[in-house]
Amino acid sequence: MKTIGLKLKICGMRDAANVFEVVALKPDYIGFIFYLKSPRFVGVLDSQIVRYAKSQGIEPVAVFVDSNLSSIIQMLDLYGMTHVQLHGKETPETCRILREKGFKVLKVFNIADYSDLEMVKIYEGCCDYFLFDTKTTVPGGSSCRFDWNILKDYSGKTPFFLSGGIGPNDVEQIRSFDHPMFLGIDVNSRFEIQPALKDVALLNFFINQLILKNIKSNAK
Repeated sequence: MKTIGLKLKICGMRDAANVFEVVALKPDYIGFIFYLKSPRFVGVLDSQIVRYAKSQGIEPVAVFVDSNLSSIIQMLDLYGMTHVQLHGKETPETCRILREKGFKVLKVFNIADYSDLEMVKIYEGCCDYFLFDTKTTVPGGSSCRFDWNILKDYSGKTPFFLSGGIGPNDVEQIRSFDHPMFLGIDVNSRFEIQPALKDVALLNFFINQLILKNIKSNAK
């Protein structure tokens, strides 16, 4: 994905064999969800998976929803992860502390309308990345997409990922989306055979389409 100027994060991984297949596609990040109520809850993660991903230049990301700070740090240290995604109501102070301890912090914001960008401002300077997801009754994995035009009002300096219902037919929309802080995309439920089991062929098709579209665009 580095060849098209966008980062790719594939989230909601669990099955070891599936992880190895996805790693072969060379995304930039893979996400493991440590939220008990999620259908993609990773449970006891095999540390070998984390080590293998990192050996291939791919950063594993631990995803939490309103866990206490000590539990987050404990899990990150246990599995040797350096990237953490906070998907709940974690405070700027929590983000700041994790960052000061050397972790890369992705803070998620659920977006439905322009007013939802107001909360983002107080997190500037204490996160490495933001991730804009669709506001629903559950934290993530909804298969629903929000109106990306809302992000035209985002004037912060923190790079962000687009998430929420991104699927194999969204290549044109991704390529046409323009924002100076747009760093990459986060995909999950619309590439699944079942929760936490990714369709590797569909992901491969999607990645190749993104690359192909970019080559054609640069050739004009």
